Amino acid sequence: MPTLSEALRERGYRITLQRQIIIDALESLEGHFTAEDIYGRFKERFPQVNVSTVYRTLELLEEAGLAAHTHFDDGIAKWHLAEVGPHQHLVCRGCGKEEELDLDVVRPLARSLQSRYGFRADLGHFAIVGLCRDCAQSGDSK
Repeated sequence: MPTLSEALRERGYRITLQRQIIIDALESLEGHFTAEDIYGRFKERFPQVNVSTVYRTLELLEEAGLAAHTHFDDGIAKWHLAEVGPHQHLVCRGCGKEEELDLDVVRPLARSLQSRYGFRADLGHFAIVGLCRDCAQSGDSK
């Protein structure tokens, strides 16, 4: 599997020094991350690269099909590498716990939206916010 830099080059994009710094930081992270998480990995060492460049690079990676983002309950864009594949989350508003949701649960929703509304939903990556079992039982409804 090619690195992110190689994959971008194959798609015709230049790999500038700033992009390479950001990609190196990105490849050191796992799971979901914010632009600020990436920026925090290199800001002391490379102060000439600013957080707006991180956002532009993430958008470029998404345009190239190499990364994707979603917004959880806090409204902040969280990113992941596209190799992770489609997935959904349950996010507890009470304790902040995040749990992956089985794709089989949302497939009937996609079919229902298509048949009832003629709407083809992109259910590749999203979050459903509510209360986890523990918070719901304890009455924690922040």
